[in-house]
Amino acid sequence: MMQSNTLPLKEQCVIMSEEEDSKKLGELSLKYASSFKGKIHTLPKVPITKLSDFAIWYTPGIARVSKEIEKDKDTVFTLTGRWNTIAILTDGSRVLGLGNIGPLASTPVMEGKALIFKYLGGVDAIPLPVVAHTKDDLVNIGKAIEPAFGGINLEDIESPKCFEVLKDLSNNLNIPVWHDDQLGTASASLAAFINATRLTGRKINETKVVLFGAGAANLATAKMFIKAGVNAKYMIIIDSKGILNAEREDMDHIMLTNPEKYKLALETNKEHCTGDINNCIDGADVLISASKPVPGLIKKKDIQKMNKEAIVFALANPLPEIWPKDAKEAGAKIVGTGRSDFPNQINNSLIFPAVFRGALDARSRKINMEMAIEAAFALADSIKDKINVDYIIPNMTDHEVFPMIAARVAMKSVEMGMARRTATYNQFYDEAKSIIEDSRKEFNLLLSNHLIKGLNEIGGV
Repeated sequence: MMQSNTLPLKEQCVIMSEEEDSKKLGELSLKYASSFKGKIHTLPKVPITKLSDFAIWYTPGIARVSKEIEKDKDTVFTLTGRWNTIAILTDGSRVLGLGNIGPLASTPVMEGKALIFKYLGGVDAIPLPVVAHTKDDLVNIGKAIEPAFGGINLEDIESPKCFEVLKDLSNNLNIPVWHDDQLGTASASLAAFINATRLTGRKINETKVVLFGAGAANLATAKMFIKAGVNAKYMIIIDSKGILNAEREDMDHIMLTNPEKYKLALETNKEHCTGDINNCIDGADVLISASKPVPGLIKKKDIQKMNKEAIVFALANPLPEIWPKDAKEAGAKIVGTGRSDFPNQINNSLIFPAVFRGALDARSRKINMEMAIEAAFALADSIKDKINVDYIIPNMTDHEVFPMIAARVAMKSVEMGMARRTATYNQFYDEAKSIIEDSRKEFNLLLSNHLIKGLNEIGGV
């Protein structure tokens, strides 16, 4: 890995500045965590005005509700909060930027995820960090908690275990299961890719795509891009040992340890390129990097070998593999990163709250690849008349896009026969919009009445 002290002085200064900013944000986060003692809490949603109300909401009245669910299990989605409640399930084995920190230390990250689910999607999400040493441990926990939730969001699970857990739970549970590090990243990348190709006049099925990095995010991106119409023979995937190809010496090992990667090695790279990025970047239209947070890992000379009006997504956090300015100086037309302080932030948060909103509203039994692709096209379509080189994907403050995505996902669930309830697009849209807006109204009401303290009341660092 290239060390920062080998970079030009200008880039060293930028990195030092980013490290200082990260340190300050970390200190603020620690201070506020101590003060707020958690990012989420539960509140009653039914009226309690007198003692006899408890007899309705609990015993003896509640027995009638339980008997109804016993007769018809699907009524649990209309008689309880299960319809809008998901678990954020993790073993903490691969937390973004932190690695294998375990379930306890992953808790604040899962709380943050729950906050985003509620604020952007109106979804009640429960952090569930668990002790699970194997794939089977996680799968068994997922199966055990199914009755309590309308869906499960798998989070921060190491690769390749994450692929196996997602596949097993998706096949065996009767509620939607999603792994955001795979499907969320892939969907957001696909949305940005769709608008970038529109802007540069490319056809998806004729576009040469190079994926730098072969972790869960890029492997899922490769699968989703192919499913969405990218021609696999024009795709190249590069891992830490070089370009994936069917003749590589370690293919037998990959087949046993990472079947998803093995399948893609056979399906892609029909020109049988070998070696490193230098051997495959010539004539590439798109470069998507989800690798190490080391500016300079992708070099200007790499971008210069790409086709005109190249598209570059450098998604590592907190630092991209190449600075956007450098990529553009080298000839890139469109550059996206994972950061909010540069244009075109390719952010999972644009996807997962709305996908679950739509799946929950349709009472869907699954979230599959087709629904994720529908979410990506919905996200891209939401701004297709406004796109420019610095705006190929919405941002988290474009609140109107979330009910649009939710309604498209819900309709896809109905179309594919996975929904427990049906409605029109407009009905799903209106419902999603109302739920999301009500969630923000509740938050703003609590804030304006000082039931949630403002940060100014606590003070900075």
